[in-house]
Amino acid sequence: HFLEAEGATHTLRIETDDAELLAPLVVRQIADGPARDATSPYGYPGFTVVGATPALDPADVDWHRTGLVSVFIRHRLDLVPFAGATERNVVQIADPALKPKSRPTDRRQVRRNLEAGYTVELIPGAQASAAQRAAFLDLYEQTMRRTDAADHYFFDASYFDRLLPAERTWLVLAADPEGTPAAASIAAVSDGYLHYYLSGSADSHLGDSPMKNVLARLIELAGELALPLNLGGGLRPGDALEEFKRGFANRTLAWQTSEIVCDVERYSDLSKGRDVGGFFPAYRA
Repeated sequence: HFLEAEGATHTLRIETDDAELLAPLVVRQIADGPARDATSPYGYPGFTVVGATPALDPADVDWHRTGLVSVFIRHRLDLVPFAGATERNVVQIADPALKPKSRPTDRRQVRRNLEAGYTVELIPGAQASAAQRAAFLDLYEQTMRRTDAADHYFFDASYFDRLLPAERTWLVLAADPEGTPAAASIAAVSDGYLHYYLSGSADSHLGDSPMKNVLARLIELAGELALPLNLGGGLRPGDALEEFKRGFANRTLAWQTSEIVCDVERYSDLSKGRDVGGFFPAYRA
């Protein structure tokens, strides 16, 4: 469901002597020409490994056979079969196998909201009503506008309609004492984690921080499932969003990516004259 929503088009398949690696890709045209490149879908899709997990040097793979100029691979949190992967920003983990952590101020806010009449509903995604889906989309869009998010973070209703029917996917919806939606999140189980996938809060309710109640319920769910909750990171390392999530996390993990140039000559031609720092691929900066 998530790969369909993200528009995955192909599977990258790599064979070694004793393993097979499979990863979803979105293959794209480069500008108006015939050349194509690929990227992993959003999130942590990474590789599925059949057989022994290798520590594979990407230089030993015949990437030219893909017919692509470049490939950008997002790895799973706990499965990185490529040597030399790039560490990205840190994600916050609330692991029920470890001693729980929450700031006294956060616990007081969660309790204060409940005493004031806030409610939190955990809804299996396939059972979410049209009104509940619309409420989530409104809260999510308010948050994206408030944070001045890039255009590609704005998803339409059909995107969420594809996600929510997935098995072990939930919509968590917090409402104020009058029943008005105040905060919400989509959570999904994948590759050994409960993922806090996308979320949003109402501009009018920020003072009450109802998202803290949503996170508290997700931490309870993670305990029920005996899975670590991946809270994700911030928009930038050390920003306010990361600090907010840090208050509920009891360990951290750096997620990793691999940047592969499949056709060196074509990549060089397309990137000529661009000074883009570490952006990959350079020609899409």
